[in-house]
Amino acid sequence: LRYKQYIIFSKNEAKMFRLLCLVLISYYTVLAFSPGALLGYQSNRITPSLLSKDLKLGSRCSVGPQKNLNQQFERIGDFQLSRTQLAASSDSDDAEPKKGLKLLICGAPAAGKGTQCAYIKETFGVVHLSTGDMLRAAVAAETEVGLSAKEFMESGKLVPDEVIIGIVKDRLDEEDCKESGWLLDGFPRTQAQAKALEDAGITGDCFIMLNVPDGDLVERVVGRRTDPETGDIYHMTFKPPSTPEVEARLVQRSDDTEEKVKVRLEQYHANVAAVKDSYTEITVEIDGVGKPTDVFEAIKTAVTEKVGA
Repeated sequence: LRYKQYIIFSKNEAKMFRLLCLVLISYYTVLAFSPGALLGYQSNRITPSLLSKDLKLGSRCSVGPQKNLNQQFERIGDFQLSRTQLAASSDSDDAEPKKGLKLLICGAPAAGKGTQCAYIKETFGVVHLSTGDMLRAAVAAETEVGLSAKEFMESGKLVPDEVIIGIVKDRLDEEDCKESGWLLDGFPRTQAQAKALEDAGITGDCFIMLNVPDGDLVERVVGRRTDPETGDIYHMTFKPPSTPEVEARLVQRSDDTEEKVKVRLEQYHANVAAVKDSYTEITVEIDGVGKPTDVFEAIKTAVTEKVGA
């Protein structure tokens, strides 16, 4: 290799120089156009500085024996993540529960609906609605359907389904339910109520069924006690009172007997199959036996898979 009259490299040295340049150009070309490097400018997880640190691009590079060069390229291969993989990983880490869900939950007496509703409300941000609360609120607000319900209640009659549906529909039309979504607790109870909801244009995203064997339900109900002074609820087996003084004043509800709970369970089973048939496509069945937190994890997973929350 000559420059004017000067000889800079011999012929062999010039060949080695050209080979070195070719290796360096190839090396940096692979780095620059690898998926890991390209995605480094678009992902919050992998940045140019991170790539520089992990691949030692910020330090002086030297081209040694072919073995070292292969090791460098093997390390580069560890970062050949596709754009789809990185995006999926980012979405999974940062995902928040979907907002505005329309949920219904069903379960026999003492199946644990109240506890699970509290978890669902906190996690998914929905408005928790029970027909009892909605009835009392409508009566207190003296709405048209509320006054209609009041007449039946004061006369000791059951409130007809059409009045209940009117109260539910009015409540679901309120702004908080539209924005945050809702959770209907224990409603509908019959096929007629499910059909009335459908006719009123009220549909859900997921119908949660809490399944607990009747034997467990009877044990839960019969052992339940209430503290009249504090309103706290205990169970003589699962959550006994902490002191003899508290135990002495506990009372049992009149309908928390084995005979009466069995009647309620018969009524529940007579209606639940027909209600379930109305929501076949959106139903998720949950084993309600176990720790409440474990049961909720099963609910959360099932709801997320069903509606993409």
